[in-house]
Amino acid sequence: MIDRLDPPIQRRAYGGAKINRVQSPWRARSVHYVTIIIGSLIPLFLMADVMPVVPPLGFMIFLGWRLMRPGLLPMWAGVPLGAFDDLVSGQPFGSAIFLWSLTMIALEILETRFPWRGFWQDWFTAGFTVLLYILAAMLVSGAKISVPLISIVVPQILVSILLYPLIARVITLADRFRLSRARRVG
Repeated sequence: MIDRLDPPIQRRAYGGAKINRVQSPWRARSVHYVTIIIGSLIPLFLMADVMPVVPPLGFMIFLGWRLMRPGLLPMWAGVPLGAFDDLVSGQPFGSAIFLWSLTMIALEILETRFPWRGFWQDWFTAGFTVLLYILAAMLVSGAKISVPLISIVVPQILVSILLYPLIARVITLADRFRLSRARRVG
């Protein structure tokens, strides 16, 4: 009786649209890198005139991927991604390479010591890491740390910390796309 059904009805009736689907290997291997690169490019279009308000989105997406999918990025991923961010952001070349690699090492040590995680812990970790990153980027850039300079950077730090849940949501959607099924095989 199944053979007598015409093909469109047979596909709908037996879930044929979902059978024989595999994950796309290029999506599984590239979506996280592409989102980090796009995050590094976005601040180019959101320049602030007087004070830095735009958070370091490339670093925050990098950090979000590392916190949400710990084994996805290799330990050396901070080097090429940081180099791209250095070229795009205008920071001295090597600053993001150093800071992103240091972040990977620090998060690996933290993950080894405290293997449990939750959203609140990830948010605290991301907020503290972004705070340290912005302050370290100021030091590496050669700026003289002073009270007026810190007061100018406080809004950027606050926006970065408050933006983490939105970035976590975007990463979740990108991860869902990364793991979704591709076209039918055969």
